[in-house]
Amino acid sequence: MLVGYARTSTLDQKAGIEAQERDLLAAGCERIFREQVSSVDMPERAQLAEALSFIRTGDVLVVTKLDRLARSVRHLLDVLKGITDKGASLRILGLGIDTATPTGRLMLNMLGSVAEFERDIMLERQREGIAKAKAEGKYKGRKPTAVAKSAEVQALRAAGVGATEIAQQLGIGRASVYRIISDTAAPPA
Repeated sequence: MLVGYARTSTLDQKAGIEAQERDLLAAGCERIFREQVSSVDMPERAQLAEALSFIRTGDVLVVTKLDRLARSVRHLLDVLKGITDKGASLRILGLGIDTATPTGRLMLNMLGSVAEFERDIMLERQREGIAKAKAEGKYKGRKPTAVAKSAEVQALRAAGVGATEIAQQLGIGRASVYRIISDTAAPPA
């Protein structure tokens, strides 16, 4: 049985998931698991876990592109091991790779390594760009939301409102509330 898996990172990518489903159906997938969640958020990828649980000996898990399945070589190899341990294989439509063959397994490992290398290089360039912008005084980082609400936190706290309620009312984290309270309660050094 051909089992499809489609994923996009956000709910805004409706066209992306629809295109994946179309391609998976055209490839002959009888069952498709789909989700809209970041690949980094592994605990939230329930449909991937369900697809891996669903496949049986002789089945083929089909994805349109490698990055829809895994973000790192380690994760890719873990997923691939789970698939092969069940006697199934993986097919990546966009790359023409099928792990039912030795050549397909080789190509998948090589491409997974290249993809991880490419991501590492991109993150390195990003860090360099941020460091340069900071040195030039052009990068300030994300505007702190909780610190801007310090006066409101203090006022609510003085009114006897608990930290959890303050956090909910102001839309900030409880840890931020506690940090603001402790910073203002601490004697100056």
